[in-house]
Amino acid sequence: MAAHRAAVIVAPPGAGKTTRVPPRLARDGRVIVLQPRRVAARALARRIASEQGWTIGEEVGWHVRFERRFGPKTRLLVATEGILTARLQADPLLGDFDIVILDEFHERSLHADLALALARQAARARPELAVVVMSATLDAGPVAEFLGGCPVISVAGRLHPVDVAYAAGVEPAAAIAEQARRASSGHILCFLPGAAEIRRVEQALSGRVPDARVLPLHGSLDADAQDEALRPSAARKIILATNVAETSLTVEGVTDVVDSGYHKVVRYDAERAFDRLVLERIPQDSAEQRAGRAGRTGPGRVLRLWDARDRLRPHREPEIARVDLAPPLLDVMAWGGDPRAFEWFEAPPAERVEAALELLERLGAARDGRLTALGEQLRRLPLHPRLGRLLLASGGSARAASACARLSEGQGLTRPAPATSSDLLVLADEAAHASPTARRAAGELRDLALELRAVAEDRDDEVALRRAVLRAYPDRVGQRRAAGSPRLLLTSGQGAVLARESGVHEGEWLVAVDVGAGLPGQDALVRLASRVECSWLEPTHRDVEHRLEGGRVRAFERLWYGRLLLGERPAAVDEAAAQALRLAVLRERGLGESGERLVRRLRFAEVAVSVDDLLAQAAGASERIDDVDLGAWLPPNVRRDLDRLAPETITLPSGRPARVEYREEGDAAVSAKLQELFGLAETPRLGPRREPVLLLLLAPNGRPVQTTRDLRSFWERTYPEVRRELRGRYPRHPWPEDPWTAPPTARAKPRPRR
Repeated sequence: MAAHRAAVIVAPPGAGKTTRVPPRLARDGRVIVLQPRRVAARALARRIASEQGWTIGEEVGWHVRFERRFGPKTRLLVATEGILTARLQADPLLGDFDIVILDEFHERSLHADLALALARQAARARPELAVVVMSATLDAGPVAEFLGGCPVISVAGRLHPVDVAYAAGVEPAAAIAEQARRASSGHILCFLPGAAEIRRVEQALSGRVPDARVLPLHGSLDADAQDEALRPSAARKIILATNVAETSLTVEGVTDVVDSGYHKVVRYDAERAFDRLVLERIPQDSAEQRAGRAGRTGPGRVLRLWDARDRLRPHREPEIARVDLAPPLLDVMAWGGDPRAFEWFEAPPAERVEAALELLERLGAARDGRLTALGEQLRRLPLHPRLGRLLLASGGSARAASACARLSEGQGLTRPAPATSSDLLVLADEAAHASPTARRAAGELRDLALELRAVAEDRDDEVALRRAVLRAYPDRVGQRRAAGSPRLLLTSGQGAVLARESGVHEGEWLVAVDVGAGLPGQDALVRLASRVECSWLEPTHRDVEHRLEGGRVRAFERLWYGRLLLGERPAAVDEAAAQALRLAVLRERGLGESGERLVRRLRFAEVAVSVDDLLAQAAGASERIDDVDLGAWLPPNVRRDLDRLAPETITLPSGRPARVEYREEGDAAVSAKLQELFGLAETPRLGPRREPVLLLLLAPNGRPVQTTRDLRSFWERTYPEVRRELRGRYPRHPWPEDPWTAPPTARAKPRPRR
């Protein structure tokens, strides 16, 4: 360290790097150690104090969110959860320390990545500052390169022998009970995905292992409960833990590990614009860390609840690649950096950076990539920017502080909420169920709000709290799909469903505060909600929609909140948009009978006219869609040619105009009673090629008796036969022997008078 001022240390679990390296380096200057978890930070400080003969709060101490145990004489400070980031913001050169140690860097938490980037910047400006990165399962090369090509120190520490067995499909409770039966002594550490799974296994173990205490260990427990699980004990313990026990912790007396093979990770859902907790298989490096817990103080056994042939991915995914980036980008801006150009160890995707900046701008914390006055206040609060905004927007009320403290600790409702306008009111009022850490945090948040001059006069204003929730979660507004329905449509356009434990049963509009992933293929689950009034929602954008109503185009200005329609009001019609709509409707519904007839006439007459042009002209000039007449828009010369070559009607010898049918086959046909054609020898001809019309010759009852294009041939050959067949059936109609000279008529003979 004296020569290079930077190093990467890689050593297997249990080698002693966490407990031995920091106190040794503390001889040469003040050391700050970044730990990814609070329970590990406290345990590490206690272990070092015990081994070195130091006193907590004197030579060694810790500083975690809402808790500190250190003083002016402290030479080794263990910190976590952004504490180092806050110190670097206040003092970019980190003048209070000489050495920065980032432990368990393989976990790749957001805080660790941000701390590494900021510490490197500080070391560039202050060469005497040393930076050490430590891990058990780390690809050290890229990190060493990031630190200027510093040395990589690999320590071949040895664990005690660990026997690894596999048992696919066995339930954790059964595996623990069997492991306890086989092992005559020693504590059992079982890794489970989350607090809910821990509670279920704890209940399932009731009475099955009578000689052991069953203790939970997860991040949402208060410090005393966490410490109870780690404290040395002569009595046998079964510790049910999440991955908080994976690293940096040596639980004295653990001889057996049962590994479920799963953990829960936070992933940013870009479509819904929120983080969600996802159950996933652990990577190989995590499995090795867990197995290492069994061999730290003696020989151990590990039972993995999966098939030995399963292949796990080698390394875990960095948090920076999968979670909401708003908190670290707020820190970057508070430090004075450009969030779009910040030098990360591994830069996040650009679209994720933009999404986080958009959220910070909606919260009022940033503008044009720079911190606002409100953003400066938010970065001083040990909360996610959303919760900080909620606290400040509420005026720092006691209820808001309590709700923010519990939410920041990952604590939700302990039972189904009664009917309420906001689940956060219920959450805040459940003081008896809040952990001591959450109660202490609520008090500290109130004090911070006082420092920021944000304390409300009316501390129990329910409406103020609900308004504050909207300001904190402006992108999480939802609308019920139907009155009283639990099914929601979110401002992102995605669906969600209100959980049964929520007490927000009324109101059309609400804010989805705590949202989790539903089952695969199902909507997200809203566990905590808060009602908002539609009048509180400022439209995010407006547009004008033209609609066809009653045959006329009408315009409406629509007000939107994201993808939710707030309302609409009449607006002035834009003629270009109206024409486009009428044209689209005409094209969609078709030309109608008259339009199709016109097209067939044009085709028969071989007149070149663009029907689309006719539609466009008609759509532009006709106020009512039902009034559109394509023929009215034909140029005069085209109309003359069309009437000449493909007339609407032709006049029969009887004097009656007969409609000409222009058929899809491309020909023309006329229907007429054969008596109307007496005296006509030649078939009428139409079109540019003077094609004979197809004549449909009708009997008096209107039914065709013959079709022909050669009328002369019909009179000569076919008419005598038709006459013989029909004159007896229709005696009142003329059936002359000589149709050539008979007068044409459309009438029957008059009835004789009596």
